[in-house]
Amino acid sequence: MRSPRIIWISAADPPEAFPDVETACDLPGGLLAAGGNLSEERLVYAYRHGIFPWFNEGQPILWWSPDPRCVLRPDRLHISRRLLRALRHSEFEVSFNRAFDDVIEACEKDRHGQDGTWITPEMLIAYRNLHARGWAHSIEIWSGDTLAGGLYGLAIGTTFFGESTFSGKTNASKAAMIALCAVLGDNAFALLDCQVESPHLMSLGAELMPRRQFVRILRGTSEKQQQFDRWPGERLKIQDFRRPS
Repeated sequence: MRSPRIIWISAADPPEAFPDVETACDLPGGLLAAGGNLSEERLVYAYRHGIFPWFNEGQPILWWSPDPRCVLRPDRLHISRRLLRALRHSEFEVSFNRAFDDVIEACEKDRHGQDGTWITPEMLIAYRNLHARGWAHSIEIWSGDTLAGGLYGLAIGTTFFGESTFSGKTNASKAAMIALCAVLGDNAFALLDCQVESPHLMSLGAELMPRRQFVRILRGTSEKQQQFDRWPGERLKIQDFRRPS
């Protein structure tokens, strides 16, 4: 077992200053480095190489690359018959990138009471900047004029890096996943990165992938740093989205 040995990064260091992900700690699982900053360049580089920030307020910036990695292939999203029946009669409507600030703030509030939140004020600023620069995106679920749920993350090449979800109404976050996976599948995305395993994600069809395989796939899907801008422009009913068979 690899003993903890944290590499410290200066804010002045270039984005490529990260150590090889294979040097990440076994305990705590996947901790790779600390320090640096949350600049656009460093964040995009990190995600492209299988690294993401995750830390609580009062901590230094902590960078992670767990092994195995929790991922979901968009065409393998599992939707139960019970959920399909519920959504068939749902009033939910879906939009994309219409309320990014509201979604990330709702995700931040949804995490209070869970030993703090990793969506710190510093992270809010950084991801709003990534959204303004075309990297970060939100999926919004509406019940009338009320934001009922949603999620946000980064799209780089043909990988979507999921960051957080929230649900203000039953099944709203699952509806966001259905809409996201439908768009990703229609646009030949290879993976939806879920970062860390949870029973909820596994129930939706997520799988655990060895880090080496995950990083190898990233080299082929995000190396060109292409931004994705083919989101539906109109607000749609959840029933309009194709669901995986």
